Amino acid sequence: MVNMLETKVRDVFAVIIKFLVSLPSDDEVLAYHLPDDLQERLSDLLQRNREHQLTMEEREELDDFVHADTMISLLKTKIRLRQRGLG
Repeated sequence: MVNMLETKVRDVFAVIIKFLVSLPSDDEVLAYHLPDDLQERLSDLLQRNREHQLTMEEREELDDFVHADTMISLLKTKIRLRQRGLG
């Protein structure tokens, strides 16, 4: 059985992968952001992290959000460079 934490973490990457396999345009990628429910979860984790109240599992979940954000940021940077003829 999958616990809620594992489901939430998979949701972050599953949502991004679902978006990417839809073959979005460059503009759609550049405008991409996490759905509101995941953004709210991230905000909650960040607030609790500032207050030093995260469990080890929540810290790992926050790390997954950070990795997902890094991946999307790199993708957006590559698109911008390509649009400028630099990539």
